[in-house]
Parts: sequence; structure tokens; C-alpha cells
Amino acid sequence: MTYNDAYEKLEQHGQTHLLRYYDELAPDAQAKLLQQIAVTSFDVLSSIENRAIIDQKGVISPLKAMEIPEIDIRRDEFTAIGSAAIRAGKVGAVLLAGGMGTRLGSDHPKGMYDIGLTRSVYIFQRLFENMLDVAAQTATFFPLYIMTSDKNHDETTAFLAKHDYFGYDEGKITFFKQEMAPASDYQGRVYLEDKGTISTSPNGNGGFYASMHKWGVAEAAKAQGVEWLNIFAVDNVLQRICDPAFIGATIDSGCVAGAKVVKKNARDERVGAMCLEDGRPSIVEYYDMTDELMDAVDEKGDPAYNFGVILNYLFRVSALDAHMAKKLPLHVVEKKIAYLGDDGSVVHPDAPNGYKYECLVLDMIHDLDSCLPYEVDRTHEFAPIKNLTGIDSVESARRMCREAGIVL
Repeated sequence: MTYNDAYEKLEQHGQTHLLRYYDELAPDAQAKLLQQIAVTSFDVLSSIENRAIIDQKGVISPLKAMEIPEIDIRRDEFTAIGSAAIRAGKVGAVLLAGGMGTRLGSDHPKGMYDIGLTRSVYIFQRLFENMLDVAAQTATFFPLYIMTSDKNHDETTAFLAKHDYFGYDEGKITFFKQEMAPASDYQGRVYLEDKGTISTSPNGNGGFYASMHKWGVAEAAKAQGVEWLNIFAVDNVLQRICDPAFIGATIDSGCVAGAKVVKKNARDERVGAMCLEDGRPSIVEYYDMTDELMDAVDEKGDPAYNFGVILNYLFRVSALDAHMAKKLPLHVVEKKIAYLGDDGSVVHPDAPNGYKYECLVLDMIHDLDSCLPYEVDRTHEFAPIKNLTGIDSVESARRMCREAGIVL
């Protein structure tokens, strides 16, 4: 892309200020900026105008979960079904690892954060150890697809190679990058990160399959015979990945997707709850939970929206392919965004100062015909690390790991 081409593209979107420092840049930095402009879609900025419509919910009603007592009765049967699918090469896993450890006070990829006390125990390490448990149980290394981002790809790949993938079969691992979206102020004016770099962020967890397609990873997985993909977040250090019982239960149910859920520990716990929305499976986020929904009860007198998702999903690949023909809504999320000030210095705001644009897995779930909410024991499978201290933190995850017998 030439300078004139870049200017013309930016002019169409009212973003020509992104070239204000172009003449100050070295030739290689100029080329890098032009390339970034070429690949960046500024159409996402129109989502600001549709923000209220995008976030509008339909009619919410309960969706029954498969609870632990019911699972335990058939656990051996489900485990056999899931193990057979894994051994047949029909199941792969997708690690969503495009983020940084900023909220933990780290400038490195989140998965590199060390939660150890007497030895090094990295977030990535815990996930790989959990996958190795299943590999040993099934005598099979399942395909693992790791989604990084422009911000952490090189560091992530180097770190995992340095640690020999914590014992996982390197030949079963494929990396791909998540697509990025520009970050803007409240008026839709895109920020500069520095004089030669547009401020961008990963485009949300719902973009994983589009990114797999862009990198050719989706087609390669299907060519290898993969029929199911287990999607999981980087920050839950206790979750089981490609859990045979979960896979088997989802397959046996006839649903095209499954979602691991935990019983909420409070009516207002900050987790999205499984539900039906206009008769289709969906997730109502904690900030959309009204008092009416939180107080609703089922026929047994239990809370009707009592099961929260933990961002561990199983998708039938054919359903994801059908979904690709549709466009996910982009959610406009208020965030703190570092930016280049008018004096040419970087500003780190203390409060939210703009928007990032994300597509979310919850919209993928709502697009599907069926989804099985599958309960797991939160003390065994839900230790998310969102913060340094307090709820869902390094502190709480360490405590739960120790209670599970994991040496830190």
C-alpha cells in the first residue's frame, strides 16, 4: 500500500490523523504503518452507533443444565464415548491466548505469568499439565491450536518452545494469530499507540474460528478428521481440557455444542448464566441480570439461572462452518486505552477513555440450535485469574491449586 492509498482509505473513515507523524518515521517504520493501515478494518467503528441495538436482549427463559448427580450416574458411559472420539482423532482443542498480563502487573503474555511459590509454575504450564492428564488417560495427544495475537505471538511461541511445551507433543501443536481491531476514543477517533503504530486490541474470543480460517488452520483441522473443537480460556488454571466425559455427554445429547458450567456461589456472581433467549441457547451476562432473573426459581425451588459459564466450550465443527456464513455482532466495550498524546508522549489513563471492539463466544452460542450446559465442580475446575488479588485472582487461584494438591 502506498502513502496515497493509505490516505485515501483513512479519509473515507475520518482517520487521516493516523498519518500525522509519517514524515518523522524511518523508512521501515513507514512501511510498517502503511501495512497496518492496509490490513485494519475501520468498519468496526460504525458499531458505536448501533451499540444499544447490539446489546439488546430478547426474551430470557431458563435452560436446564445436566447436573453432577445425573452425570455421575453415566460418567463411565460418557467417558468411553469421549475417549473413543479423542482416540479417533475427532477432537481438537483451541487455547485462546491472545491477551497480555497487564491486569496482573505484567508486560508479558498472560500465560507466562508465574503463580508458583516455592518453584516456577506458569499459567501455561498448568494448562499443559491438565492436557497431559487427558493424553495419558486416552493414550492420545489430541491436536492443540493456540491462538496468539500480534501483541504476544513471538514471545508466546518462544516461551513454549523454551519449555519444550511442558511435555506435550510439539507435532500436535499449531499456532495462529487472532485478528485485531482498532481502539478509539468515544467519538470513534482511532488512537495511536506510538507515532508509527495504530492502537489495536484482539477482536474478542468470538473471533477464534474466523481467525482459524484466515490462517488456513480450520481447513487443515478438518482435513485431519477433527469434528469437534474444545475452546478454552488461558486464565483458568484448574479446568480440564478435552475432558472425555464432557465430550461424551455432548455427543450423546445430540447437541451441536456443550458449555461447562458451575453452580453460582451467589445470585449476583460476576459470571454469565446459561439460558434461552427467544427460544435459542444463550448466555445472559452478569451485568444484564435483573433482580427478577436473579430471584426466579425453577420447579424444585432452586434459582432458575444458577449455572455460570467458565469459557470452556465444545463445538461441532460443521456447526461452526455453517455459522461462518453469518456475521457476529461487534460489542463496543469501554476500556482504559494507552494512547499518544498531542505532545507526542504516551498517556496511560487512570479511567476508561474509549472503546475496544469485540465479538464474543456468547453470540456464537446464541446462533446455534442447541447447547448442553454441563456442570462441573467449581472447586476442581474453576480457578480463573483475572486480578492480582481478591476475587478471581492470583491469590484465589493459588489457594485452590493447593487445595487440589498441586505443589506451587
